[in-house]
Amino acid sequence: MTKRSEAKYKLDRRMGENVWGRPKSPVNRREYGPGQHGQRRKGKLSDYGVQLRAKQKLKGYYGDISEKQFRAIYTEAIRLRGDSGANLIGLLERRLDAVVYRAKFVPTIFAARQFVNHGHIKVNGRRVNIPSYQVKVGDVIEVKDKSKEMALVLEAVSLGERDVPEYIEADHGKKTAKFLRVPTLTDVPYPVQMEPNLVVEFYSR
Repeated sequence: MTKRSEAKYKLDRRMGENVWGRPKSPVNRREYGPGQHGQRRKGKLSDYGVQLRAKQKLKGYYGDISEKQFRAIYTEAIRLRGDSGANLIGLLERRLDAVVYRAKFVPTIFAARQFVNHGHIKVNGRRVNIPSYQVKVGDVIEVKDKSKEMALVLEAVSLGERDVPEYIEADHGKKTAKFLRVPTLTDVPYPVQMEPNLVVEFYSR
């Protein structure tokens, strides 16, 4: 098992939820946390604990973004006008690796980050290898010609466990996707409940 898979499954076990909705998640068999004391860690969380858990879950969902990066996204979210929690979700969903994952060009968010890093993606015809790149409404994201027949891409396109959300228009024949609009929380197909308002509360303590 790769280090990425171990980290991914560990997050599922720690949260006690199938965070990505994957059929192979260990939570499908064991809902308690990892480690020898996992089954006894069901105590009631404090307000701080609930907020921390919400942050860990949201941060982990997007490929376990570094704390520095995640805090920078939060800072940008509260700077923007409107609801900070909604802004936070919008900024996370505008990340290039998130759009590549949502468009079903790769099977996991972890694979999406690596796929972008390795230069397989173009935005509006130009190669972009920065996973945190902020996609704008109307941008066209495409898999490079040489990468379109990669096994990883073909596997992802055929996955039936998730659909492409309505705010992305994907053409799996051409391996292109258009970012139509910035989504709201209810638009995003999270397999589990995300609470960005608690994340905002955590950082504003």
